Amino acid sequence: MQTLAAVLNPLLLFRALRVSVSGLIHMLKSERAFQQEVILLIAGSVGAFLLVEARLERTMLIGVLIVLLVVETINSAIEATIDRVGPEQHQLSKKAKDLGSTAVFLALVLAAIVWGIVLL
Repeated sequence: MQTLAAVLNPLLLFRALRVSVSGLIHMLKSERAFQQEVILLIAGSVGAFLLVEARLERTMLIGVLIVLLVVETINSAIEATIDRVGPEQHQLSKKAKDLGSTAVFLALVLAAIVWGIVLL
């Protein structure tokens, strides 16, 4: 078992942060849906602060948009993995990509529902 000092090694934490930032930069530069959703997050965050006073409601409105970004990132990872396997068409590859897209769609539906409930 590792000691707490080994687990909390600042160098390892810095490396993990660097990898995460690299992924974020990739998403911002090359994934159009992610770019659109970041714009939605920015506009939604401003709207959340202008439209609601309760901190919990603001947190819900902004948080559901962050969840959307998380799901979009996972979908992009699935697509990259499938593309890495090979360019040929395969039913399981299509299924994996379709399911990833469905997850993004459901996250969008969730966002719409949360925003609708909080604002209406």
